[in-house]
Amino acid sequence: MFNLDEIIRPNIKKLVPYSSARDEFKGEASVFLDANENALGSPLTKWYNRYPDPMQWAIKEKLSAIKGVPPPHIFLGNGSDECIDVMIRAFCEPAIDNIILVPPTYGMYEVSANINNVAIQKVPLTPDFQLDMPALEEAIDSHTKMIFLCSPNNPTGNSLRRADIEVLLENYFGIVVVDEAYINFSRQKSFVSDLTDYPNLVVMQTLSKAWGLAALRVGMAFASKEIIGVMNKIKPPYNINQASQELVLKALDEVEQVNDMIRVLVEERNRLAEKLGQLPAVQKVYPSDANFLLVKMDRARDTYNQLLEKGIVVRDRSNVALCEDCLRITVGTEAENQQLFTALASFAHV
Repeated sequence: MFNLDEIIRPNIKKLVPYSSARDEFKGEASVFLDANENALGSPLTKWYNRYPDPMQWAIKEKLSAIKGVPPPHIFLGNGSDECIDVMIRAFCEPAIDNIILVPPTYGMYEVSANINNVAIQKVPLTPDFQLDMPALEEAIDSHTKMIFLCSPNNPTGNSLRRADIEVLLENYFGIVVVDEAYINFSRQKSFVSDLTDYPNLVVMQTLSKAWGLAALRVGMAFASKEIIGVMNKIKPPYNINQASQELVLKALDEVEQVNDMIRVLVEERNRLAEKLGQLPAVQKVYPSDANFLLVKMDRARDTYNQLLEKGIVVRDRSNVALCEDCLRITVGTEAENQQLFTALASFAHV
């Protein structure tokens, strides 16, 4: 049975968060003399001399309309990486607690755990890149505070079986984090709609992929008000800067444009997968629910270096367990994808 009071670190439970000037004042005013800002403006624009909304309520209101999640159930981080770090710091006691990872998976879960001196238990995916449920059950102990699941998974591109994730949510006493960074490219249903059913569920998404806003560094976590409240206690006061907030607000008005881009990228993904599968050196193009392809091929490392010589950068995943001899290839524009294919085809004749 999930009990947040038993999951949260005792010192975080007692923590009195920093209260910024903009936390204490809410409403409209014409003269701001509370936050020790430069009243004369800035070299860029007169507006950037003021601190941004520390809770990003305007963005959360727009996200609420798009995602169907009330604003108090939304956390915004400086990229999803901040969401990961905040959760580990909130719920994992250093040198005592542990988290479970299911490699191959996104690398920042492990990095954040190591930074916070939190132990890691690794339960590798099965050869078909699905959860090993018996091994997961065996790995969970009384100090396992969180399980991180990436679905669609990076670097494999596939979605994890929904029924397996639901089993964990129903039977595990800790927090299950479902990282849906690539969900917009998938036909799978997001777990965001299941938040009311699972108090131990945290769903992460991002504006970096489908929304094309990677440079702004805005990640999202959706969870119960109680979990979001804990995360807000820990985050830096102004973790999303004013410029990012302004640009995100504009972008969130362009849902149809984003949907059009998603359709184009999925079409290009499918076309690229088909063409790559025709190359003699390609052993397998794995099915993908993301905006990239995992491709198993002959002499993957050499191919990676040959592509670099032609100014084409992909990701070599050959040293990752279960991804031996694999390159991870992001879906580019039609022209970029053709350039990649032409280069790979030419290597076969060298």
